[in-house]
Amino acid sequence: MKDMLVAAVCMEAVPFEVKRNLDLTYEIALKAASEGAVIACFPELSLTGYMLDGLEGIYGSEGGEELLGYLGDIANETGLILMAGLVEVRKGRRPMIAHSVAVPGGPVMLHRKTHLSPQEKRVYEAGDEIRVFSEKGSTFGIQLCYEGHFPEISSIMALMGAEVIFFPHASPRGLPDEKITSWLRHLRARAYDNSIYVVACNQAGTLRAGVQFPGVALVLKPDGKILASYAGQGPHILFAELKAGLFSETRGHEMKFFLPSRRPELYAGILKSGPMRPV
Repeated sequence: MKDMLVAAVCMEAVPFEVKRNLDLTYEIALKAASEGAVIACFPELSLTGYMLDGLEGIYGSEGGEELLGYLGDIANETGLILMAGLVEVRKGRRPMIAHSVAVPGGPVMLHRKTHLSPQEKRVYEAGDEIRVFSEKGSTFGIQLCYEGHFPEISSIMALMGAEVIFFPHASPRGLPDEKITSWLRHLRARAYDNSIYVVACNQAGTLRAGVQFPGVALVLKPDGKILASYAGQGPHILFAELKAGLFSETRGHEMKFFLPSRRPELYAGILKSGPMRPV
């Protein structure tokens, strides 16, 4: 990987107000680019807001394809790799929770959420691909909120070459400090066990029906230690410099890089559906 400055964005994502959210995304992207960021990561469903109903008319007369085009335009203007969250509406099928990766001068790609919460399963369809992206000298993956609780995904991404995993969230309830504490329980393990950088951010503010999202952002080093963090009630941009040297140092230490010692031949049981039973 290369040294790079990343921006982890906490923002208010108002449900159904796509134009308002897109305009705010543009403003924040300009700010992040002016600070020298290479990647700006926005929260889960940052463009559409987090919704479990009323999705049919979310884009009005303009479809989601136009929205992806706008994101590409922002990436081209700012020079940022831009990651933003949206609902992918598909004719004749259930919608999907997706996160876009807009690359300057390149395509706009999507990560589709593979593991849905119980409430989301009633509305959305899950994605069926774990992938990584290689852009501007770095390879990274994306996991959306609930996906972060499945350690296998992070290990697969690390084995595919990911040096950084981004965890955009739309995680309501709780005080900011409580949310940070909750995240550290599992995200620190994702960083430490796989020797990768972790970058996480959440929606922020009080939205429809009084639902409150604590503004939280977190960046972890490949050894699991905190590089940068923010915990507050309002919007914020957390900047952090990811150093290639620290990544290489961690990966080069035989007692800090655990993946080479895996024994996949013992793990067949985890591929089976349902609980494992003792033999």
